Amino acid sequence: MEETVQLLPAIDLRGGQVVRLERGDDRRRTVYDADPSATLRRYREAGVARIHVVDLDAAFGALPQRGVVQALARQAQDSPNGRGGIQLGGGLRDREAVEWAFAAGCERAVVTSLIVRDFDVFADLCRRYPGRMVAALDMDGGEVRLAGWTESADRSPAALCAQLADLPVAAVLVTDISRDGMMQGPNIDLACRIGDLAGAPAILSGGVRSVADLEAAARRPEIEAAIVGRALYDGSLGLDEAIAACGSAS
Repeated sequence: MEETVQLLPAIDLRGGQVVRLERGDDRRRTVYDADPSATLRRYREAGVARIHVVDLDAAFGALPQRGVVQALARQAQDSPNGRGGIQLGGGLRDREAVEWAFAAGCERAVVTSLIVRDFDVFADLCRRYPGRMVAALDMDGGEVRLAGWTESADRSPAALCAQLADLPVAAVLVTDISRDGMMQGPNIDLACRIGDLAGAPAILSGGVRSVADLEAAARRPEIEAAIVGRALYDGSLGLDEAIAACGSAS
């Protein structure tokens, strides 16, 4: 079997700019680009199929950046290679927000809080949009965190995964909060374990920093994709070498 993993470059939006946070802390913010459209264009022109966009304003309870998100979604649809699109996360905490994301042209919606707070609505959205809803479990130790990582879910990962197992989710996105933006390497075993419990492909998030990390993820059949943020922005991982390391699924 060919070893591949899909590359998901991250565009984290804060105040209309592309930023990265360390461990989700808004006080530890680095601005990388004032023009998100230029960042997306670079990724799409390199042949990347899907881009992981996070609206941090919405995640932190501020006014969602809907104008910016919609412009990026349309830009992705109009890109030269014609594949993939935007996977949007951040602040999608109710039916209206998810419905808006799809109407705006986003390919996938990434949801955490709704799974815990109104599972019936989440389940209905999964059935209405099969293969387009991504269940995100943001892990801090053995605890699932919500609302931009500011609250505890008060539910075990195993209990949440048991609920997900019967739904047509696209994937389960697993973030090790302790490694996010820290360039310490990803927690591949955690992503595989959560994916197995949920019965869905896993998306690896948090700490991916090198070709070796991507190659290690590609060797695990449980992992569908790997989100890469800071490593691409600070130059420690080149875009071309990241695409090559991911193989044909890029």
